[in-house]
Amino acid sequence: MDLTIIQKICIWALPLIFAITLHEVAHGYMAYWLGDYTAKLSGRLTLNPVKHADLVGTILIPLMTMIFGGFIFGWAKPVPVDARNFKSPRRDMALVAVSGVIANFIMAILWAAIAKLGMYLHDNGNIWLGLPLVYMGGAGIILNLVLGVLNLIPIPPLDGGRLLQALLPPRAAYQLGKLEPFGFFILLLLLLLGIISLAIEPIIIFLREGIDYLFGFM
Repeated sequence: MDLTIIQKICIWALPLIFAITLHEVAHGYMAYWLGDYTAKLSGRLTLNPVKHADLVGTILIPLMTMIFGGFIFGWAKPVPVDARNFKSPRRDMALVAVSGVIANFIMAILWAAIAKLGMYLHDNGNIWLGLPLVYMGGAGIILNLVLGVLNLIPIPPLDGGRLLQALLPPRAAYQLGKLEPFGFFILLLLLLLGIISLAIEPIIIFLREGIDYLFGFM
């Protein structure tokens, strides 16, 4: 079934908002639990998407990818974290970085459960509620898998870059950190060249097939 742009926006908007917002909230809560209250004091430990929204990353980029095709992704304003408040800055920054990715993978599973509920309702005659839940659940699965895997790419300021900085020796981590001001442009270039898609698509397909098998979608 081909969907109109309006239908796509209705189906993808909620999963996208949750995927981006909870990703950042997970960073903030992990930092808070490890002793850094910067995100809390900045009012970012909230599920209110307005507090996290970025005009380009949360609205324009996802809207453009819906209209012109390609995998839909986006980002929110980064949650502020001050590593000086951690007892073990390198270890704790790694935990903060990976928490957002874990949140996306958990959400992918939760959206799969919603899709399963939609299938049950649809098969039992409740098409008007069941079908939207199936579509929205499918959107939530793929969105969170894309965002989770994409963020593991080891380019600062992506979470994978933060994680790699925490694992590398200090001097190498410092050199990698110099890429951060150019990270977005490097990522954009790799996306335009199709290199990102080639790198992450097999991983996303593998994870999607695992979820499909787990919930009996296959």
